Amino acid sequence: MLTAFTAGLLLITVSELGDKTFFIAAILAMRHPRRWVFVGAVAALALMTILSVLFGQAATLLPAVYVHWAKVLLFMGFGFKLLYNASQMTDQACVEEQQEALMAVKQAEEKLPKRHTPFAIVTEAFGLTFLAEWGDRTQIATIALAAANNPIGVALGAILGHAVCAAIAVVCGRMVCGRISERTITMLGGTLFLIFAAVGLYELLHA
Repeated sequence: MLTAFTAGLLLITVSELGDKTFFIAAILAMRHPRRWVFVGAVAALALMTILSVLFGQAATLLPAVYVHWAKVLLFMGFGFKLLYNASQMTDQACVEEQQEALMAVKQAEEKLPKRHTPFAIVTEAFGLTFLAEWGDRTQIATIALAAANNPIGVALGAILGHAVCAAIAVVCGRMVCGRISERTITMLGGTLFLIFAAVGLYELLHA
């Protein structure tokens, strides 16, 4: 369980910094009370994590060796893809991510009532975060982790990782947004995925 918890925590913390959901939380926190933005964002990410873990558990109905190989290949593919993406990135990559998040927030703000109640803010943060996270690489990686590791450990680690990133976004988002290197974060994420792939391959060969 400790291994699963650590893997989930590291994977999410490294991958989510500088992600679209991170910037959405940061932008919302500049416009609304931080606590309600945090509640909405974390609730959405926790729900997404639980759904991903359930999907991963459904995959355990398949033969264990196939699931394990699928996890290794998936992590390897993500790792090499992220490292390649990092090598092609320019200094504008992080700016583009922020602009996409800003556009999503602006569109959502137009539908909000003029009186921004706590419920409306939580709902907005929840909806924007959930939609942005759906189909994201961290969701797929969480599914893969949960398929081959302790599901409770993965869920707790991933939720804590999401909460840490959301807290950073809402507390010091304005400062962090201008200092995050998307290229560095992407390289770290790619390296982490390859490490998980290597560990999984070692476990397969020494089972």
